[in-house]
Amino acid sequence: MTFHIVTIFPEIFDSYLNEGILKRAQDENKIEIKVYNLRDFANDKHKTVDDTPYGGGPGMVLKVEPIYKCIEHVKSKNGKGGVKVILTSAKGKKYTQKKAESLKDYSDVIVICGRYEGVDERVAKYIADEEISIGEYVLTGGELPAMVIVDSVSRLLKDVLGNKESLKSESHKKSGQKDFPVYTRPEVFESWQVPNVLLSGNHEQINNWRIQKKK
Repeated sequence: MTFHIVTIFPEIFDSYLNEGILKRAQDENKIEIKVYNLRDFANDKHKTVDDTPYGGGPGMVLKVEPIYKCIEHVKSKNGKGGVKVILTSAKGKKYTQKKAESLKDYSDVIVICGRYEGVDERVAKYIADEEISIGEYVLTGGELPAMVIVDSVSRLLKDVLGNKESLKSESHKKSGQKDFPVYTRPEVFESWQVPNVLLSGNHEQINNWRIQKKK
C-alpha cells in the first residue's frame, strides 16, 4: 500500500514517519509513504498556493489549481488497485476505527493536508472522495490528521505489527469496545497491586476477567 501526502510543510513528516513500526514497515516494503510539496505544483514563479477568500473574511485559502495538478500527477503514476482521495478538514466526517478498516483495501490513499483558513471548496466537491476530521476541534493544519490516518491504517495491514494477535482484542475493534487493562512487573508498586486474578495462573478466570473489563 502507498500513502501519498500533499502538504506545504513536507519536513513535518520526517521524524514520525521514519521511526518505530512505520519505519520498519517501509524498510520491509509493507508500505510506501510519499510526501509531495504542494508548492511544486504552483503555477507561478513565487510558488503561490494560497489566496484571499472571495467575499472577504480572515485568513488565506489554499488554491484549487495546485491541488488539482498534484492529485492528477499522483493518479497518473499510481492507483492500479484503487485510489482513495481524502481531504483533512475540521468539517469532515469523524474518523473512526471502522473507517481505518475500510481504507486498508486500497492500493493508494492520497491525503490532502488542509491549512490556513481552509481549502477552496471545489477540492472537497470535485477532487476529494471525502473529508475526514480526527475530532471535534480545530488544528493549524492537516499534517497531524494525515499522520493519524497513515498510522492507523498501516498497523492493520498484513505483517506490519510484530504480533498479529494484537489486532484481535484491541479497543474499537467493535463499536464502543475498549481493550482490557494490562499490567506487568513489579507485582506491587507504591502499594498498587496487580489484580490477583492475573497472578492466579487460571486461564479461564483470566479470560473471563478480561471479557468483563472490555465492556
